[in-house]
Parts: sequence; C-alpha cells; structure tokens
Amino acid sequence: SSCINAEYGGADWKDTVIPCTEEGFKKWFGETKENLGLDFPNLPYLIDGDVKLTETLAILRYLGRKFDMMPVDAAKGDMVEQTIMDHRQQLGKISYNPDFEKLKPAYLEKLKIHLDRLTKFIGDGPFLFGNKVSYVDILAYEFLEHARALSPESFGEPIMAFLGRVANLPRIKKWLESEECTNKTYTINSPMATWPGAPVSGA
Repeated sequence: SSCINAEYGGADWKDTVIPCTEEGFKKWFGETKENLGLDFPNLPYLIDGDVKLTETLAILRYLGRKFDMMPVDAAKGDMVEQTIMDHRQQLGKISYNPDFEKLKPAYLEKLKIHLDRLTKFIGDGPFLFGNKVSYVDILAYEFLEHARALSPESFGEPIMAFLGRVANLPRIKKWLESEECTNKTYTINSPMATWPGAPVSGA
C-alpha cells in the first residue's frame, strides 16, 4: 500500500524488493538491515531524503501528510485504519497456521460482517471519506484485494465498485498495469505460509 500511496502522490520513487530466498535473506540480514541508518530496522522501510522510517502505518501516515492524503475526519480516519489493520492481522494470523482450512470458515464469517459494515460506512462514497482520496482508502484497497483473493464470492457489488474506483484512479491504474507493479507477481504472504495467497487481477 505504500507503493500505491507514493504512486498516487506522484512521487519519484524506487521499490526495493527483498526476495524470499536464502540469498535474499542472507543479503538483508547480513549486509543491508543494520546499514541503512534506520532507528528500528525492519521491513518495509522508507527513505525520503533525511527521513528514514520503518513500520507500515508510520510510512503510510507520513505519505498521507506529504501528499495531502489525510482523511478529512481525523478521528474516524484513525478508527477505520485500525479496523482494517485488525482484520489484516487476523488474515495474516490464520494464513500461517497449519490448521488454515479449519480456521477459514470462522474468519470468513467475520469478514462478511466487516464487509457489510464497510459498505455502510462508504455509503454513497465515492471513497471512505467522500470525494477526497486518503491513505486509508489505499490501505483498505490493498487489504480487500487480499481478502478477495481468499474468498471472491464474499464480495458484493458495492465493495467491488469501491475497489474499482480506487484501481481506476489514473496514476494508480497506470502503475497497476505496469511491469514495475509487484502486486500481480508476488504472493500476498511469504511462500512459507500455509496460504501464500495468489494475487487477483481486476476489480
């Protein structure tokens, strides 16, 4: 989602990918991780001039402030952000569990409730907070695409319409269709996960 935020903001940026291979791990842990000047070395990371950040939400909020992509309602923006992260973490948790198939039905029940509530929140939209696109829209888009890869049948027309509106924003559309876009080539989780998650195409 940081890549999509940067693209929507019109940034001149470069994506550094760490391959999930023995060689990739060796390079990251042995050569790169402790030598970037990061306060808390981790993935993902962002370097923007003198600004060096790790942690997904810290990066997203920074990009949101930089590119005027903050929610018009700050309190509800925080609420929706955290709700999305809660569900994203739940999906990640079961994805690495050996009992994934047993846990999946209960997760999908929770997902249905979440999608119903999110649909009601979006209302007439077109985005989460009206006409202005925020970093929370991008965060929601990425999570929903991950969940759709797991259960496309859970997604009705209103949520699909929201995904389509985000994906068809000109800069985002151009990036999603480009060769540089890793969203369509890398699995959602690492290859070691019980459910790695193949990306879906088209919203």
